[in-house]
Amino acid sequence: MWIGIEIAIGVYCALVAGLFIFQRRLMYFPAKMTAPPSAFGLKRVQDIFVETSDKLKLQTWVHPARAGRPTILYFHGNALHLGKRAAWFHAFIDAGFGLVAVSHRGFGKSEGSPTEAGLYADARAAIEYAQGTLKIPSKQLIYFGESLGSGVAVQMATERPPGLLVLQAPHTSVETRAAELCPFLIGVRHLVRDKYDSLSKIASVEAPLLILHGAKDAIIPLRHGETLFAAANQPKAMVVYSEVHHDDFSGEQILTPFVKTARTHGHI
Repeated sequence: MWIGIEIAIGVYCALVAGLFIFQRRLMYFPAKMTAPPSAFGLKRVQDIFVETSDKLKLQTWVHPARAGRPTILYFHGNALHLGKRAAWFHAFIDAGFGLVAVSHRGFGKSEGSPTEAGLYADARAAIEYAQGTLKIPSKQLIYFGESLGSGVAVQMATERPPGLLVLQAPHTSVETRAAELCPFLIGVRHLVRDKYDSLSKIASVEAPLLILHGAKDAIIPLRHGETLFAAANQPKAMVVYSEVHHDDFSGEQILTPFVKTARTHGHI
């Protein structure tokens, strides 16, 4: 019996060690993509590279705003490349919004490998490009974070407040979701390196907030968005789509509450 227990403990420890060592490989799924925006019907969108503070080049799609409209700084989710959000970008551009969509390091044509600190550095580079090169005032910037990118957007909102913060399918933190997915791993929270702890930061965000979530989301359950919303400051709004999952929002489902919120806060 004791031999069996020792073997079980050894297997468990090996599993925990393996998960700790290889967690970033298990956490991030960088989608590569080399096609230009025109391949996705975005013929007037520029495909440029922005340089980070650690000298990495990031693929970034850019389109100017119509006069009087703000610019959306978009931070994408995991296992995605920018082309997969072409329908959303079409909706934004057709409504007159500007677009600066940055591909996280390791994704698309961007250099490097993803980490939490690295994605924050990528976001800062995109913001600096929008404010410095494009000369867009901070109040005319809307941070839009999708899923994994929601943690990036929240962090940036605490550092460099935008005119509006929009989170689609946001998590409270990666460590919380990891604990939910792996309840058999004792102390899994302490093993997670890249936490993206939005719940501990959201009360520091002063910008108006819009959260979009699908009630059928099995990747990041609705309770995460609801918990984050409850902890956030006013003004805030949340839209829940009863038949939507994690990433099957249509361009119209994203755009309609987006425009309404932007108009409410004087951005259009």
